[in-house]
Amino acid sequence: MCALESRVCVVDGGFATQLCNHVSDPIDGTPLWSASFLYTNQNAVIKTHLDFLRAGADVLMTNTYQASIGGFIKYLGLSKEASYELIKTAVSLAKLACSLYATEVGSTADARKILIAGAVGPYGTALHDCSEYTGSYVAHVSRKEIADWHRPRIQALVEAGVDILAFETIPAQSEGEALMDLLKEFPEQKAWLSFSCKDEFHTCYGEKFQSVARRCWEINPSQLVAVGVNCVSPKYVSPLLRGINADRSDNPFPLIASPNSGENYDIQKGWTDREKCCPVENYVPEWLTLGVTYIGGCCRTYAADIARIKEEVNKWTSERKKIKINGHT
Repeated sequence: MCALESRVCVVDGGFATQLCNHVSDPIDGTPLWSASFLYTNQNAVIKTHLDFLRAGADVLMTNTYQASIGGFIKYLGLSKEASYELIKTAVSLAKLACSLYATEVGSTADARKILIAGAVGPYGTALHDCSEYTGSYVAHVSRKEIADWHRPRIQALVEAGVDILAFETIPAQSEGEALMDLLKEFPEQKAWLSFSCKDEFHTCYGEKFQSVARRCWEINPSQLVAVGVNCVSPKYVSPLLRGINADRSDNPFPLIASPNSGENYDIQKGWTDREKCCPVENYVPEWLTLGVTYIGGCCRTYAADIARIKEEVNKWTSERKKIKINGHT
């Protein structure tokens, strides 16, 4: 695995964002978001994965951020068993995209190892009230309820053979802790954990991010490969991560950063002000210097953005190698 081999992994970008290039049906604001296309348009899902592979992604996220047994039962009319299998299908589609890409480029043209990450979004996605961006539900939903909701979707992803689990956009410490305990039920499985944050210091629920990240790491250090942030403005990433390893120079936390584009979201207008945003790739060298080992994008980051991130990662890695070589001569 990339990060386990002390290499930087480039993760793919906003799946729903890129999917818009292949479908005309609405995505944003629908109860299942992009996950419904696992059932209605699998070809578009494969094409979206291929876009990110061609852009240079080392990690493909399954299209399961908003997938759940209950959601598929309620909104697609599927049985419990069929809903479970549909989550597994998401892994099969990602693997198929990898196979198609390997055939496309040839075995010698691109030998990089592609990881399949099982995307696991927060409990709030099932509520369809935007509470995944506030974490408000943790005040009245117990950790056991949250774990019980996550368990079957995680089980399906593990059974289908993901390389890693991606617990992402987690808004609050209690859900992060629940996931770390739940992960122990799958002792052979590795995962990363990334939080959504509302500013330079706090999770969306208002807790100090670095304290939360440290606590969750302490619960399950043997299975976590990285901790960090996603679906945050790129301008917040460095302040959130800077100093988290100040007292861990001998054993630093591996970090993950998958921000959105920095655009603002308006309920009436949708995403706005893209032209005012600093390109995500401009931040990449600083994040890598801070210790980020998984780096990608979230909402409103396209395959083209991932290609530019990949270019910056390659440049930074090349410079580091030169410095290391010169330092030994």
